[in-house]
Amino acid sequence: MKKFNIKLGLFPKVVIAIALGAVLGLFLPDIFIRIFKTFNVLFAQLLKFSVPLLVLGLVTPAISNLGKGAGKILIFVIAASYISTVGGALFSYGCATEFFPHILNVGELSAEALSEKEFAPYFDLKIPPVCDMMTAIVLSFVIGLGCVFLKADSVKVWFEEFGEIVKWFIEKAIIPLLPIYIFTMICEMSAKGVIDIVLGTGAKVIGTGVVLSILYLIVQYIIAGIIAGKNPLRCLYNILPAYLTGFSICSSAAVIPVTTKCSLKNGVSEDIANFVIPLCSNTHMCGSTIKLVTTTTAVAFLFGVDIPFALFLNFALMQAIAAVSSPGVMGGVLMASAGLLGSILGFSDEMCALLMAIYLALDGYGPACNVSGDGAIAIVVDKIFGKKAKA
Repeated sequence: MKKFNIKLGLFPKVVIAIALGAVLGLFLPDIFIRIFKTFNVLFAQLLKFSVPLLVLGLVTPAISNLGKGAGKILIFVIAASYISTVGGALFSYGCATEFFPHILNVGELSAEALSEKEFAPYFDLKIPPVCDMMTAIVLSFVIGLGCVFLKADSVKVWFEEFGEIVKWFIEKAIIPLLPIYIFTMICEMSAKGVIDIVLGTGAKVIGTGVVLSILYLIVQYIIAGIIAGKNPLRCLYNILPAYLTGFSICSSAAVIPVTTKCSLKNGVSEDIANFVIPLCSNTHMCGSTIKLVTTTTAVAFLFGVDIPFALFLNFALMQAIAAVSSPGVMGGVLMASAGLLGSILGFSDEMCALLMAIYLALDGYGPACNVSGDGAIAIVVDKIFGKKAKA
């Protein structure tokens, strides 16, 4: 008899967790909900502990690698990626804040609305992080640039190995437990009688995020088409295989060959495509950022938390830097941004858990927008630097 080993990916596990939590929360005794709440609180502490380590271990070597022998093309690609990622955050924030008041009810999940039935954990174990997110980001820059200018290769190698340890911990401990974390949160929401709000909101937020990511891609290719003198619609059509592949496998790095091939169809020279596309897969996270910001805005709206533009701008600027640590880690942008949600925007553990559930419920459109946007940057770079690169 043949043994069939079926491995579920993160997406189906999250869907199953949401479905089970929604059903079981309706009739499970309070003792089980409190047990789930205890796990939820402990996992939130573990998550807060691991995020600064993720930034230190992955952003530091990334900066040292990008800075070594930096030329004009390298600097331009990094700057364009950063501006595009921040632009995606501002675009989705502006659209979401204008649109969500028409489809969501403010404060539906606020503390006052949920105060009728509370579930306290049996115990609360504190796991303080090594440092806060701002310290981790600044320290990564200082050490990364120091490795470049002082040629501290041994320090760079140490942080690369440290980054591998952190990635191993995220992939083996945090990611596998995420569906359980989401299950406990959904189960508690169901027991409180607000599961209909959660599920209804999730569908609206995901639909909004998909539309906004596509609109942002259109804007990117219109700009690229104007600069390069190309037909934006034709370029979008040529990049469609990369978008569909990214949507299906939920990974920016894994779609590099497809995106490169699509960029060649858009008239990008082979040397430029082979340089820009892999680099952007590590630095350009516009789609994942749009998904994160759309979900963040919706969750804040539901919990009655106001996010002023100045505060959000601070978050967007820091999040675009933290996103550099996301490649190679499943749900990396979400993991890298979790600390900023609390430290800058003041999100509670419950808000972060709900955000994760909605964010991970349909993961593909973020990476799909990422890789398609890489093609737009490649078109611009080829127009500006193509002749010089060939020379």
